Amino acid sequence: MKTDKEQQCITTEDDNDTPLHRMLGVLAGPWTIYLIWVLANEGSMRFGALRRRIEGISTKMLTERLRLLEAEGFVTRHYEPTVPPQVTYSPTARVRELLPVLQSLCTLSRAWYSSDRETDRKAVNS
Repeated sequence: MKTDKEQQCITTEDDNDTPLHRMLGVLAGPWTIYLIWVLANEGSMRFGALRRRIEGISTKMLTERLRLLEAEGFVTRHYEPTVPPQVTYSPTARVRELLPVLQSLCTLSRAWYSSDRETDRKAVNS
């Protein structure tokens, strides 16, 4: 028998407004999980440093993702009115709560893909 909390996460045809649906909608966007991972592990960063750290992300995409994460409470934005302006993004408590899940995914990905590399190496050497 499922608990009330487990029942709330079961998907149905008309559950487009559940907390799980909302969270997955935020996290499923391009670059989002990786951006959260970087901020969780490296702490507050300025926009330019994030753009350099996340190789391949466009300025437009980084801006969109950061705005979404700020609106959803995953990051805070600190603006310093200097010349040029300095904007720093910091992870919030939501990111700290999400970090164990991301660490589990990291561990799982290493297990899956390091075994794939080992299999590939053995196939090449055979």
